[in-house]
Amino acid sequence: MEGTVFAPALEQLEHVKSEQGEILTKPFLDACKHILPVIDKFGTAMGLVKSDIGGNISRLETQYSSNPSRFNCLFSLVQAEVETNTTKASSSCTNGLLWLTRAMDFLVGLFQSLIEHEDWSLSQACTESYNNTLKKWHGWLASSSFGVVMKLVPDRKKFMEVLGGGGNLNADMEKFCATLSPLLEENHKTVKIR
Repeated sequence: MEGTVFAPALEQLEHVKSEQGEILTKPFLDACKHILPVIDKFGTAMGLVKSDIGGNISRLETQYSSNPSRFNCLFSLVQAEVETNTTKASSSCTNGLLWLTRAMDFLVGLFQSLIEHEDWSLSQACTESYNNTLKKWHGWLASSSFGVVMKLVPDRKKFMEVLGGGGNLNADMEKFCATLSPLLEENHKTVKIR
């Protein structure tokens, strides 16, 4: 296998912005989809996270597919719901984009912790990222469940070897975080209407 597990997502991220600087729906969702195999490397520990991310991607893709020219830009999905006053519905694309963005914030934080703290266990890096991103949005039950899940994450060394493949893992993780973070910030500004 050539390259790290991040290579497909990095390739998609190169095409995520239009000439006008807008986030394009399909390349953004495809980049997020390419992170699902990375989540698989955690084993069963992150099964719920993968399911949640996959469900939100599917929700957004379904709406995009209903009218690809109208929904070519990611924020047009939100704008359509603003116009119909449906942004707060639990099944809205706005809600899907919000939770997809939050989950991606968690992953970016996790990968940054792995880069910055080579002495941390995978569980420590996950917990730090969770505390800084998702915890404030989760209730007691979800937070408690996360603590249990952290007991199931693999050993850091094995995990990093699996992610590395035939490429420079730290360079790819850094590039992924640096490229995705500004897109996530834009998403947060857009879905702040909630």
